[in-house]
Formats: sequence, C-alpha cells, structure tokens
Amino acid sequence: MSDIFHEVEEEVRRERFDQLWKQYGDYVIAGIALVVIAIAGWQLYQRYETNQRLKASETLIAAQMAAAGGDIGRATPEFALVAKDAPSGYAKMAKLSQAGALFAAGQHAAAVEIYKSLAAEDTGPIGRLALLRAGWALSDTTPRDELAALLAPLTDAKSAWRFSAREVLAFADYHAGRIKQAQAEFQALASDTDAPEAMRSRTHAMAEFLKNGGISNFGTVPAPPQPSAAPPEPVVAPTGTSPQ
Repeated sequence: MSDIFHEVEEEVRRERFDQLWKQYGDYVIAGIALVVIAIAGWQLYQRYETNQRLKASETLIAAQMAAAGGDIGRATPEFALVAKDAPSGYAKMAKLSQAGALFAAGQHAAAVEIYKSLAAEDTGPIGRLALLRAGWALSDTTPRDELAALLAPLTDAKSAWRFSAREVLAFADYHAGRIKQAQAEFQALASDTDAPEAMRSRTHAMAEFLKNGGISNFGTVPAPPQPSAAPPEPVVAPTGTSPQ
C-alpha cells in the first residue's frame, strides 16, 4: 500500500510541476537569459575598461615623454585627449602633467588655470596637489591675501598639506620683501615637530639665511693679492775682466 501512495504523491507533484512550468516557465527562462546576458555584459565592460586604461596609460606616457623633451606642441593634444576620454584617474593625471609642462615652457597663466580647474573638481590628493602647485606658481606675483585665500583649503589644522601651504606663504612674504615676517614663518615651520623632516631642515636653513641678512648681506670679496716686485737681475761681469 505504501508504494501505491508514494506513486500517487509523485504523480501529484509531477502534475503540479507541469502546471507551474506551463504558467511560469517562460519567466524562468527569461530570468536565466537575463542573468547570462548580465554576466556577459559585465565581462565585456571590464574588458573594455581594461583596454581604455591601457590606451590611456600609453598615451599619457607618450605625452609626458614629449613634454620632457620640450615638444609641447605634440604633448598638448595628447594630454587633452587623455583628459577628455580616459577614465577619471588618468584624466586628472593628464591635466596635472599638462599644467606642469605648460609651466615649464613659460606658459604660466595657462598652467595656473588648469591647476585651479583641477583643484575645483577634485578634493582628493590630485586636486590638493594641483592647488599647492598653483600656489607656488603664483607665490611671486600674487598679493599675499589672495594667495592665502587660494590656499585656505590646505591650511586647515587637520589638512595634511598645511605645512607645504605655510611654506608657500612664507616664500611669498620673502619675495615681497617682508623679511622679518618670512623669517618668523620659516622658523615656525623648522620648529614644528609635526612637519616633515626634510621641510624642517630646509626652512631652518632659510630662517638662518634671512636672520643673517639674506641676499642683501653677502659681504665683500677681498681684492686679489698683488704680485710682488720682481727682484733685480744679478749683474754678470763680461768674460775676461775682473770685477772692480
């Protein structure tokens, strides 16, 4: 009897499965197809992203090499291409490299504009580095108040860039002739134990340089020694005569 009941239960399950399949089978097949398509699409997208990153890397390296060789005319369109079409990280690095190449070529205004635009769109390390470079580029031409306003995001007490920003401002004061203020700022950096060791050494040297008068107190160069008078040549008596 138990075998009969078991067979009946199996038949009932089979009929229910057939009914469910007729009712929802198309949806199950469609769902499986969507999963397969999604997986394939994701793999294709990853492959595309990898190719894009590789292409961007090659173009960026070529542009940097051209810029290092002084060929700004060739480097500029390649930098612009990476900045426009490459993944975000490569695009930002391209802008940063392009600005550096322009600055090295003497196109300071164009470089500063790129630095500022990059700093405005990125609050991460690349944007902060761009802002710092803009500060250095403007440190000898921009009023101190404007420079301080530009670097305000970096001078916050919690910013990892605060020491570098303070060094830029100290240099700006030095370049503007505010020697005592610059000396105090350099000395404060040199005495700050939280500042990087290399910066402390550099700013200490600068503070000592200004303390001792800076470039205006270079002293005098001693006159070169005068050659002594040549001793008189000895008189040689003519042959065959005796000296008197």
